[in-house]
Amino acid sequence: MKLKFIVGLCFVLTLFTSSFALAQNQQQPPQNIIILFADGTTSSQYEFGRYSSQLLRQQPFAITDVVMQHGNMQLMKTESANYFVTDSAAAASAMSIGQKVNNGAISVTPDGKSPETLMKFAKNNGKRIGLISTAPVYDASPAAFSVHAKSRRDSEIIVDQYLQLEPDLLMGGGADFFLPNTVEGGKRKDGKNVIQAFEDKGYQYIHSPDDLKKINKTKVLGLFANEDIDYEIERNPKESPNISQMLDAGLRVLNRESKSNKGFVLFVETENSDSAGHNNDVASLMRDLWAFDDAVKVALDFQKQYPRTLVIVTGDHETGGFSPSYGRKNLGAAGSANYLNVDIQQLKLIEQFKMSLNEFSTQLKSKMKQGASKFELNAFLTTLLEESFPGLVLEDDLREKIINQGQLYPNSNYLPANILGLAIARQTGFYWGTSGHTPAPITVAAIGPGSNIFRAYDDNTRFALKLRRLISGK
Repeated sequence: MKLKFIVGLCFVLTLFTSSFALAQNQQQPPQNIIILFADGTTSSQYEFGRYSSQLLRQQPFAITDVVMQHGNMQLMKTESANYFVTDSAAAASAMSIGQKVNNGAISVTPDGKSPETLMKFAKNNGKRIGLISTAPVYDASPAAFSVHAKSRRDSEIIVDQYLQLEPDLLMGGGADFFLPNTVEGGKRKDGKNVIQAFEDKGYQYIHSPDDLKKINKTKVLGLFANEDIDYEIERNPKESPNISQMLDAGLRVLNRESKSNKGFVLFVETENSDSAGHNNDVASLMRDLWAFDDAVKVALDFQKQYPRTLVIVTGDHETGGFSPSYGRKNLGAAGSANYLNVDIQQLKLIEQFKMSLNEFSTQLKSKMKQGASKFELNAFLTTLLEESFPGLVLEDDLREKIINQGQLYPNSNYLPANILGLAIARQTGFYWGTSGHTPAPITVAAIGPGSNIFRAYDDNTRFALKLRRLISGK
């Protein structure tokens, strides 16, 4: 325990020392830009990541302890062109093209125009470009930073545009829309094998964690799951890599010497933090925040070697109205004996959980489809809780809702995950306000050359304009 703390302290001190050297580079434009993007995440999630990492892992949380503390910060408003509460497509589009779009649109404005995306702008300015995501690579955020589509559901169109854009690096999930539906797992209706098309253009295709060690080309396509890469709580390390492994390999690819030597722009997203928010899944959120922070540490280590690197930690919107709070343990009289607040005991409880709430829902719904009786379903639920959620007490009112497929609240749309999320909240204090997005301002934290322009309160469209200034060096 003490050793972990000492190692962590040394890490922070080393990065703190290097931050003085980085400050001297503020007047220079960055050669490399790494955008670390935690979908659905803002200050409440980062604080939870810091607190849980400190108490359970005895490790510093680089996002708060290094980037926020020694870099620069700003808050960013997020409304879309047509709604106060944005979706990922509209938020990422605004951050990419510098203009508001309607919810669901991929960098296409309400009047039908398709302004140049941030990655296209970077490529046109001689930068190498890369996209990494734990989601399908055609998902809303990486797509909006790169290409255009009227709808975020236009997966085939997005993948086809990636082939035209030719990013130097493309890694994540989503093999399904690269393959024809005549192949197992494929969903394309046009019969195209886009993986083969990338290989025909000279890309190295990889599809397993071991393949990351075998990269020998300057252009790489890596697809590690048919759809999303699993949450950390249940990811099989032999089947798919974590976000740090993808980032480490991606940096090696993008940092290869090029003729122009103008550096790169790399977008690195964890989608799992957003998915955990939708499901009100605090245990999965905790582990994926740790995994994301480990990736931030990889980026900061790279920055130490290459000081003309700007590291940005941000996201698109907040998901779930995450609000750990204190209150009563039950509906009895208030008082010291009936008081619940979050501390190490609550963290230790959720640390024991072995399954995401999404997988919990999947298994329960599968049992329902098999025609299980209510008695059988109740027994299955009890076994599932005992094996995968040890120590969790499911109260009768919530058990009844799960067994009878009842509703929870009008804004709880991920059932029965949200019901079990409420059971966890009652026992731990990790409450959620919704299963959807909220308009909470997004945090932008940056460290390295150019980070001084990320300050105060701003609109998400300004993120795109600031990045363009840094990329062009003007």
